[in-house]
Amino acid sequence: MSVEYVITPASRATLPVVGTEAVFPVRRAYCIGRNYAAHTREMGGDPTREPPFFFQKSADCLQPVPTGVTVHHPYPTLTHNYHHEIEMVVALKSGGMHIPVEKALDHVFGYAIGLDMTRRDLQDEAKQLRRPWDSGKSSDLSGPCGPIHPVSQVGHLAKGFIRVSVDGIVKQKGDISDMIWSVAEQISILSQAYHLEAGDVIFSGTPDGVGPVTRGQTMLCEIEHLGEMSLKVV
Repeated sequence: MSVEYVITPASRATLPVVGTEAVFPVRRAYCIGRNYAAHTREMGGDPTREPPFFFQKSADCLQPVPTGVTVHHPYPTLTHNYHHEIEMVVALKSGGMHIPVEKALDHVFGYAIGLDMTRRDLQDEAKQLRRPWDSGKSSDLSGPCGPIHPVSQVGHLAKGFIRVSVDGIVKQKGDISDMIWSVAEQISILSQAYHLEAGDVIFSGTPDGVGPVTRGQTMLCEIEHLGEMSLKVV
């Protein structure tokens, strides 16, 4: 039986996949907060292994960024302090609830470079008022993502450099081995609260050095084994 919609449904967000014309359909975008010790300290937190916390971006916040081109990234409204946060993005091919840590990586389709772009002034205001962070974290196109590299090509990434440069000057750099909570642990912990499904993506945390970008500046994002992603703020 066909479904009749009262309005035309929006198209589903997708991300390119390396080596194929097919695309990865995005269902939900989860983000872990303060998952690198140095970044936790710069944000005023304690980098011990306290239970992690997560928030979400809308799937349509993701901005696909093809390899080898510099994509224009719009500076959002209502902010004067727009920050870059480079992250490794984990794309799931399956899911479930109460996934054991030792089985968690079986659900991973691949990995990509991502940015959790943040209206920091709005986020800081929300923190002070004890309100949700949505206005700071979920502005339009606030989740640029490069192509997904399937596990069949790159394996599971547990170490490798991660960095972002702004106009040629390195601003953030670290190693994904510095994560407080591993990818497998993140999947397992998320699955205690949500029924994870194929199409879910996880932004797995950012190293220290987050900072502002302005119109006209170009961000070059790099993660070892995942290539690079380039965006010009306009």
